[in-house]
Amino acid sequence: MNAYAVVESGGKQYRVQAGDTLNVELLDAEPGAKVELGRVLACSDGKELKLGRPDVAGCKVIAEVIKHMRGPKLVSFKMKRRKGYSRKKGHRQELTVIKIEAIA
Repeated sequence: MNAYAVVESGGKQYRVQAGDTLNVELLDAEPGAKVELGRVLACSDGKELKLGRPDVAGCKVIAEVIKHMRGPKLVSFKMKRRKGYSRKKGHRQELTVIKIEAIA
């Protein structure tokens, strides 16, 4: 079994392994920069699982920022029939694509 970690970024939790690519909420880093993901909640070296209370001491997850992008458009639409009431609101989330390089 390969080494993996559970990290928290942007209020969401992700299970990551070395080489994984994932979309997280916008990080303040330039493309090509290396970032250390904070809040490692669990860390496994392939044999033993360490759980944090709340964080695992001594475990780091290093990732490289690939690019910044925007997610899909989400539309919220409300309507009350026969009343002439309707509201339409759109949203696009700012995302950062990162590639996990190492779990130390």
